[in-house]
Amino acid sequence: MRIDPRQIVAGVLTVTMFVMLGDMIKREHTDAPISHNVNRVESTQSFDESSDSEKNFAVNSDGSWKEDSPVLRSCWSKSILEEPEESKGFVTFSLTNGPEYHISQVTDAVLVARYLKATLVIPDIRGTEPGDWRNFGDIYDIEKFVSSLDGVVKVVKTQPAELSTKDLAVLRIPNRVTEDYIANNIEPVFKTKGNIRLATYFPLVNMKKPRVAETEERNSVGCLAMFGTLELQPEVREVVDSIVDRLKTLSRKSESQFVAVDLRLDMLNQKGCQGSKKCYGPEEIAAFLKKLGFAKNSAVYLTQSRWDNSLDSLKDFFPKTYTKEGIMPMDKKQKFLGSDSSEYEKVIDFYVCAESDVFVPAISGLFYANVAGKRIGSGKTKILVPDDAASAGSQMGNYLSRYVSKKTHMAYTCYC
Repeated sequence: MRIDPRQIVAGVLTVTMFVMLGDMIKREHTDAPISHNVNRVESTQSFDESSDSEKNFAVNSDGSWKEDSPVLRSCWSKSILEEPEESKGFVTFSLTNGPEYHISQVTDAVLVARYLKATLVIPDIRGTEPGDWRNFGDIYDIEKFVSSLDGVVKVVKTQPAELSTKDLAVLRIPNRVTEDYIANNIEPVFKTKGNIRLATYFPLVNMKKPRVAETEERNSVGCLAMFGTLELQPEVREVVDSIVDRLKTLSRKSESQFVAVDLRLDMLNQKGCQGSKKCYGPEEIAAFLKKLGFAKNSAVYLTQSRWDNSLDSLKDFFPKTYTKEGIMPMDKKQKFLGSDSSEYEKVIDFYVCAESDVFVPAISGLFYANVAGKRIGSGKTKILVPDDAASAGSQMGNYLSRYVSKKTHMAYTCYC
């Protein structure tokens, strides 16, 4: 049978078209910016996806993990920073979606204000629901924030009365904003308007070291903003400490370790948790901890706010498994677990996970990345990434986060 050459050409063109279409869809799925006011699983990558083959810094030759590091000292220094010049305008912004976002939002805002020689207005805190609004001081220590930035950027505690929304140009910026981006996209608007409002979106949700070395000044400003500005206000700090102390006491009594697991059922049901393996459910976490040899009496804290029957499979093997509802002091529940307390709950989860003996992220994303950064600075490097392939008797060191084992986290550029 004779084949028409035109049919061959048409077939090749058709195949090429489908390949190009597939690449376009893939790029759109991978690179699409994420709205700063949507709470969802952000990453399209599986846990610790990496091709690096560097030395494993946190595991002994037999596969067991090394003991926690001592508390690291900060490498950043204010001494290299010149006093900011007279303010040329204001930079305002809001904190949204919980502390893992707050850290990045503060860092970007400080970097922008420093570059523009602008005055930074302390942000408010906004939840995902309309009217869900709090003062910065409801959660964080205002005086610590202001004093930490003294000599870096000028900060005012309240928005000046003369600064109305009409005076503000709202700019949507990517997290981990660069100097080139500021110069090309932010500075021209600032020079024209004089005042700007920032809204950060998150095309990147990992916290790996930047590939290109940053200037000493920029690195110092970024590290200070990320790790040296946000501290909990006393009452919230007290709640976190009481939960951590109780869970550690429960574990010590049985000579075991206190494990915090970022496991939120509402996140497991979202689209971001489908497909490649970057989320783990209660049964999978129970099996993982069991295979790694965690004692049945280990205290386990879940970031899930209220108990759900689907968590019973985890509690069956680890009876000392708690949510905030089950472990928080009674006199604090009304304020911190009320219907309008979602921001408090997120902050409590973040800091409990940052201070546990062991942290297990059941969900990939920015929460995991920024909890890892907090833990690295304080020497709490026991961060275990779940794996279906774990077998009974597996060495815990084999499942350490690459953020720690390969020192890929940007915190290692900030701490010595």
